[in-house]
Amino acid sequence: MSEQMLRIDGIELCAESFGNPNDPAVLLIMGATASMIWWEDEFCQRLADRGRYVIRYDNRDVGRSTTYEPGRPEYTLEDMADDTVRVLDGYGISQAHFVGMSLGGLLTMFAALRHPQKVMTATLVMTSAFAPDLPPMEAKVEAFFAGTANVDLTNEQAAVDLTVEKWKISKGSKHPFNEKRVRRLAIEEVRRASRLSSMFNHGLLTGGESDIARVHEIEAPALVIHGTEDPILPYEHGVALAKQIPGAVLLTLEGTGHELYHDDWEVMIDAIIKHTSVR
Repeated sequence: MSEQMLRIDGIELCAESFGNPNDPAVLLIMGATASMIWWEDEFCQRLADRGRYVIRYDNRDVGRSTTYEPGRPEYTLEDMADDTVRVLDGYGISQAHFVGMSLGGLLTMFAALRHPQKVMTATLVMTSAFAPDLPPMEAKVEAFFAGTANVDLTNEQAAVDLTVEKWKISKGSKHPFNEKRVRRLAIEEVRRASRLSSMFNHGLLTGGESDIARVHEIEAPALVIHGTEDPILPYEHGVALAKQIPGAVLLTLEGTGHELYHDDWEVMIDAIIKHTSVR
C-alpha cells in the first residue's frame, strides 16, 4: 500500500492503493464524517489478494484531504461525485468498479449518472436514494448527532470517545461491539485529520437533486448490500434502492447495522469479487 496526495483542480485528495495496478481497479468511497481508514487495511488487502487493484481515499473535509472552514463547505455533493473521477485520473485509470458506503454509496450513484463511462459496476453499501415514505433514522442516532455540537474536538480523548460512540450506536445485534478495534481506528482518525471539526460540513451539503431523481437510469450493474438492523438508513432503504435500479441484486446482512463489521467481510468480499467479474 502507498499513500499519496493527489493535487487536481485546486484541491488535494489523499489516496492509498493496495495490490497490482494491472488488476481491475476497485474504488472505495467512505461515508459522511469518516475518513478512508474505515475501509480497514485488512479489508483492502483481502480484496487485493483476490485480484483487484484497490484504491481508497479521504473525501473532502476528512482525513488529510482539503478541508474548509467548519460550517462553510465550499462544494456540493456533485463536486464530491466528481472527486471520484479526479482520484481515478490521479492514478491514470480510465474505469473502475465503485464501492460506496452510506454517503459514499450516494456518490457512487451520482458518479454512475454523471460519468457512466467511468463506472464499470456499482456496489452500494448501507445507502439510499431516499424514495418517499421510507423510515427515518432511529431516535438514538438523531440524539447522538444533536449532541455532537457540545463536544470539544480539540481534546483528543473527547474526539476519540465521540467517534467510538458513533460506531457503537450504528451497530446491529448480530455482532458484539469490538471497542478495542474501533478505538484504535478512532485514535488514528483523530491524529491524522487535518482539521477534525470540518467533518461535520458533510451534514450541510446540498446538490444532487436532479441526479437522485434519475437513479432508475443507472446502467452500471448494481449490487446493493444492506443490514437488516441499520439504525441510520433502515433496511427498507436498501430494499427500495434495489428495486429502483434496473437489474440490481440485493445482498442482505441479517442482524447487521450501519457498519463494516469484520465478521461480514468474507461474504461481502465474495460478493464484490463476483460482482466485479461481470465485465
